[in-house]
Amino acid sequence: MADYHGEEVKNKQVLARDYIDGNPKESDMYFSTNTIRLKVPDGSNAVLVKNLYLSCDPYMRGTKEKNPVRLFNSFAPDSPIVGYGVAKVVDSGHPDFKKGDLVWGVTKWEEYSLITNKLIESLFKIEHTDLPLSYHTGLLGMPGMTAYAGFYEVCSPKRGEYVFISSAYGAVGQLVGQFAKLMGCYVVGSAGSQEKVDILKNKLGFDEAFNYKEEHDLDGALKRYFPEGIDIYFDNVGGKILDAVLLNMRPHGRISVAGMISQYNLEEPDGIKHLLKVVYKQIRIEGFTVYDYYHLFPKFLELVLPYIREGKIVYVEDTAEGLESGPAALVGMFSGRSAGKQVVLVARE
Repeated sequence: MADYHGEEVKNKQVLARDYIDGNPKESDMYFSTNTIRLKVPDGSNAVLVKNLYLSCDPYMRGTKEKNPVRLFNSFAPDSPIVGYGVAKVVDSGHPDFKKGDLVWGVTKWEEYSLITNKLIESLFKIEHTDLPLSYHTGLLGMPGMTAYAGFYEVCSPKRGEYVFISSAYGAVGQLVGQFAKLMGCYVVGSAGSQEKVDILKNKLGFDEAFNYKEEHDLDGALKRYFPEGIDIYFDNVGGKILDAVLLNMRPHGRISVAGMISQYNLEEPDGIKHLLKVVYKQIRIEGFTVYDYYHLFPKFLELVLPYIREGKIVYVEDTAEGLESGPAALVGMFSGRSAGKQVVLVARE
């Protein structure tokens, strides 16, 4: 048994009952309290953190397909839920982190977490403490990096291009749209309610947006908003929207695939009928994961920090207070209830 020194405190946790298939339900999670010593084991390179904010994200679901690039699974039997968050270092055996550092990265749904092994590689020290800490669950964290990598690195955008984003109100989509507008592109997004459509147009600066649930002819809708076609499609949805987009791409268009949320829970995935357009129009479709781009985090900050400080990026958050509100907040995000990036406030510093 490793030797611990330090104060022992109670540690409230949100645990998974079992592995899950599909979107989580509140009944898939339960609360427990254990105790934890506020000291890393002697000789260990672990980092012990006090969790401040936890992030609710679309990848936090079960899937029939094993994903070899995934760094972790959010749900494992009788274990704390795993996901991104913002935390304060309480003790550290790792040379890169010291007591008092603020960090973001992969942590667990509990008041205190011991971060070990590969998950330590996901931790980033927060240097810019003039900005809200919660931003590091979204705009300045994994969703922000996903938007940056998928738009700038995968799509190589040019001023004046025509850009379409599905699930545009999500944490990633709302940032891709604003990055595209700041580059001088024409930007249209799809979302799942009129309220979200209004916010995309009136608050986030999209040129146009539409409620895909009210469009019975997606090809017709895209021709209405893109009479000259689409140069860049940032895909978070897949399925029927991707198929309709293929009919409307311009020659040498680029499709960046960050996710396919419409397909995750289907027994039989939707077929794509119009792939021949990829040949005729020399379209490039590229899937990516954010893990391959974390080395560009400093370059991302160089771009985005001035935009934030100058008020050129609007960021919408929905904060649930307290660890006990976490399960309902996570479930609500999957049903579209959240009014922005869903964050759970566990503790103030």
